[in-house]
Amino acid sequence: MNSSTGPLDDLRSAVLAAAAALAEAGPRSTPTLERPRQADFGDLSTNAAMLLAPVLRAAPRDVAGRLGEELTARLGDRLAKVEVAGPGFLNLFLDDAWFGDALRGVLAAGDAFGGGGARAAAERVNVEFVSANPTGPMHVGHARNAAYGDALARILELHGHAVTREFYVNDHGSQVRRFAESIRARARGEDVPEDGYRGDYVTELASLDDGEISLEELGRRGVAAMLERAAATLDRFRVAMDVWYSERSLHDEGKVKHAFDVLAEQGATYTSEGALWLRTTAYGDDKDRVLVRSSGEHTYFASDIAYHQDKRERGFQRLVDVWGADHHGYINRMKAAFEALGGDPAELELLIMQFVQLAAGRMSKRSGEFVTLDDLVDEIGVDAARWFLLHRSHDTTIELDLELAKRESAENPVYYVQYAHARIAGVLAKAGHDEADVAFADRTLPLEPGERALVMKLLAFPGEVAEAADRRAPHRIAAYALELAQEFTAFYRDCRVVGAEVEDFRLALSIATKRTIARALGLLGVSAPDAM
Repeated sequence: MNSSTGPLDDLRSAVLAAAAALAEAGPRSTPTLERPRQADFGDLSTNAAMLLAPVLRAAPRDVAGRLGEELTARLGDRLAKVEVAGPGFLNLFLDDAWFGDALRGVLAAGDAFGGGGARAAAERVNVEFVSANPTGPMHVGHARNAAYGDALARILELHGHAVTREFYVNDHGSQVRRFAESIRARARGEDVPEDGYRGDYVTELASLDDGEISLEELGRRGVAAMLERAAATLDRFRVAMDVWYSERSLHDEGKVKHAFDVLAEQGATYTSEGALWLRTTAYGDDKDRVLVRSSGEHTYFASDIAYHQDKRERGFQRLVDVWGADHHGYINRMKAAFEALGGDPAELELLIMQFVQLAAGRMSKRSGEFVTLDDLVDEIGVDAARWFLLHRSHDTTIELDLELAKRESAENPVYYVQYAHARIAGVLAKAGHDEADVAFADRTLPLEPGERALVMKLLAFPGEVAEAADRRAPHRIAAYALELAQEFTAFYRDCRVVGAEVEDFRLALSIATKRTIARALGLLGVSAPDAM
């Protein structure tokens, strides 16, 4: 079962087919099919009749009655009844057997449940994220970038895309030289240059300078040491990069010159006052940009252009760059450069992460100057850190409540969701149930509202994955996981599981819920414990 072939999509198709039977052209916009806010209004409700009414030039409630008859003929005994409500909504009451079949489908899908929605639209996607300068430790801002980029990659993979996680290493240019000069100064017991790096980590790197190597080599050693630390930090944060791409290699391997040649062939560059310029105004930028200064020094923009050309030539069909808030003004020029290279700007997505603010708690700062990603994990743990960095849209500033993140109570959303997972594990243990055995008999007793609501929430998961993938919105998965946990809590409160006459069905429903909670948490990089 995936987002394009599940029971809910079958119902949507039936609604569209029924609408087309009443009016060949169908409604002028796509009808909704949603859960009503009140259980008395059915399992699902559609506005299709109200959209059809202008086409048929008939009253919406009359159209709803005709649509209900058409749907009943198409769905047969899967549809218990239909009701016309309000100005012309059509409420659908599904038969209990439909819910049983839907649950069996969820369980049969196993690990594939919720995935594969991209199907024919699957792409080779490069997600470049974090890319912190290798001249200092990763801080809380990088933590949000890391959580977001990794979660997005996980969601895109489940949706059906082939994803490469990439870290772009800024290991070329004046900043690396200043880094080397700072290390050397510490090694000699001297003051760091005014424009150098002063953190305690620089002093820790002083042993890299044996007094015999050049500044260039010292810079390389310093960068290598910082990258080793970055990889260890990211690994601790459950982020594993597929590629660590060196900016220096773009220059050493002639890829910057190659990009300049591509731009020249497109007629996109010119020389003025001894400098090489890119004609970005021809592609929507507010002014042309320098690639090579009159001094012969390349700009950072030159490296970025060569890097994106290299991504294109590596065969990626979509490039997703996750940038910090300070890069907002860089979007237009990069889009322009990408188009100048011959790329489709729609295939380059530049996502800007907003800032993280820490609230309600104090933390020790390992660097002595700022809160690092390691500091954050030491304080609240990986699970809480990733959840609270992901539960809001990436384009909004978040305030991370440290005290709430550490609280073991229902007020803490990540604890609440994990507790629901652990509670189900406890129920299965109490029942002595083998989770691999999920068979259940057809129902003879009517379904309880809590059972119906929980099945419907499970069925929403593929659609949530699809929406999260298409909108680049991992926070939707966090919201879904919390809602699913809440739905299970309501079900467990109202419906006895162990020892119930329909124990087999409720255990199967609990297992499907446990697996889906774990899968949703997994997409966020959060663990799903069996005991708490």
